[in-house]
Amino acid sequence: MRARVRQETAALTRQACQESDRALFARFLSLPQVQQADTLFLFWGIPGREPETEQLVRELTQKGKRVGLPRMLPGHQMEVRQFDPRIPLKQASFGIWEPSEEAPLLEKRDLALALIPAVCYDRLGYRLGFGGGYYDRWLEDFSGRTVGLCRGVLLQERVPVEAHDARVEVLLTEEETLCPDK
Repeated sequence: MRARVRQETAALTRQACQESDRALFARFLSLPQVQQADTLFLFWGIPGREPETEQLVRELTQKGKRVGLPRMLPGHQMEVRQFDPRIPLKQASFGIWEPSEEAPLLEKRDLALALIPAVCYDRLGYRLGFGGGYYDRWLEDFSGRTVGLCRGVLLQERVPVEAHDARVEVLLTEEETLCPDK
């Protein structure tokens, strides 16, 4: 499924991705959970593979929100460092841009909301990740709100689920806001 969805993603035009991003980000920004959160955990989207969240990160930062980004650690672990436009990001594995050690470390307990990346989601809010397990491990003891973004053309009826997989509380497509737990 991962390979098939990646092919479908690669087949999307640049214009289709940009239009999708605009709709996804507008829905995300309008969520009460986002508006009420002081500190959010996002990801820096990889062009052509994920929604390009750079503009979302910058917009939330300009609005006075603290925005954290993932920084990969050995052993498939991850920490969250605050995005600061004055501190350059560095390119890490898999083409991911992440904060350097100079960026302030954010504690998990201080994060009100996390935007969780995925290859795709299903209608129940389960995600098909990229295969490294970083987010699965990180989410195990996260108590904040979780949101996923999924281009409508990539939304699945069901993805394979394992015992450790957690659903997002809110899943957004360009046209729908799904709350799988309700």
